[in-house]
Amino acid sequence: MKKLIPALIVIAIGITIGYFMIDKPKVLKVYNPADINPDLVDESVRSVNKFHRVGSFNLTNQDGQEISEKEYEDKIYVTDFFFVTCPTICPKMTQQMNRVYDEFENNADISFLSHTVMPEADSVPVLKKYATDLGVSADKWNFVTGDKKQIYNLARKTYFAAITEGDGGVNDFVHTENFVLVDKQKRLRGFYDGTSKEDVDRLIVDIYALLEEYEEK
Repeated sequence: MKKLIPALIVIAIGITIGYFMIDKPKVLKVYNPADINPDLVDESVRSVNKFHRVGSFNLTNQDGQEISEKEYEDKIYVTDFFFVTCPTICPKMTQQMNRVYDEFENNADISFLSHTVMPEADSVPVLKKYATDLGVSADKWNFVTGDKKQIYNLARKTYFAAITEGDGGVNDFVHTENFVLVDKQKRLRGFYDGTSKEDVDRLIVDIYALLEEYEEK
């Protein structure tokens, strides 16, 4: 009997550890510039290691409405950078983002934000047709255009979605497959290859984990 007691204790400890491992929800990392591949981070913010947030912006969506950070108050959202006439990665990205949209279409906590990197070509009517062809609602998914320098600064200094450097000038061009997950506090919580079904599956799982994280607070 005495020999059984230590064995039973070990088993009990194992069961307890296993229970907490199974029951404990996934907690997503909060990313600051210092945590991210330096190649993706503008040199001016690479040393920032805490309190990074999405700041203010002012752009125009497919319905001609002004869109700012206020539209995403108390929202989890996924953001990316694309252009309508892109023949390579953008169609794959849109297809994958549409999968995420369909998954969370009826969840009011989840939104989407796609920035054109060719605002000189992707006007409001062009974006409207693009969104209409996709069959998505601006209440859920904004396609935005506006000042090129502002959009490019968002890509490089806020969301860290673009690996190239530049000034947002006439000859500057951002082309990136990255999706970025942003939480309700405007913090960055994940980066995903928007051309990869497997990586976007991971994004969907992470959104559910983030929703669960908020439910437990």
